[in-house]
Amino acid sequence: MPIYEYQCNKCGEEFEELVFGKKAVDCPKCSSADVRKKMSTFGMSGVEKPHAGSASGCSSCSKGTCSSCH
Repeated sequence: MPIYEYQCNKCGEEFEELVFGKKAVDCPKCSSADVRKKMSTFGMSGVEKPHAGSASGCSSCSKGTCSSCH
């Protein structure tokens, strides 16, 4: 189920909406239909892994760990 982030062009309210198909989206604060979909990032959970091709856990130097990696 896709959850999209929107911003109302009328009142500036930012909100998330669960959208099915081509459902019309209205601002929950002012009920305006003048909203725009925001560019959003996606989240992932899991174990952090070293970059592909990297033998160490550090991407900025050749050491196994360093202060710039954490």
